[in-house]
Amino acid sequence: MNPDTTRLLMEFDRLLREANRAAINPILEELSIDQLKPLAEMVARARAVYLKHLHDLALKYQADAGLPSDAEMTALALLRSRFMDLVEGSKSFETAIQRGYLDVAARNK
Repeated sequence: MNPDTTRLLMEFDRLLREANRAAINPILEELSIDQLKPLAEMVARARAVYLKHLHDLALKYQADAGLPSDAEMTALALLRSRFMDLVEGSKSFETAIQRGYLDVAARNK
């Protein structure tokens, strides 16, 4: 990559960081681990519900080698979608913290 391209990309990265911090930081208070715990617990609950439903379907159809109905698959897809959206949301928080978009509370607060 040529030096001009590298400089442009570095400047663009700086602009993205500044824009994200300016947009995100004012709407969320300083984060602590206690404030992130409910997010982690919600994702875990969504994972548990999704996996339980999938397991229940597997048990239901194991004897006859059948497959879930369209309605059962729709319910599974909704649970999976909810879980995946929450996972992506938690990853977005992680990224925002790593990139300095959010203020993080000192550990001893």
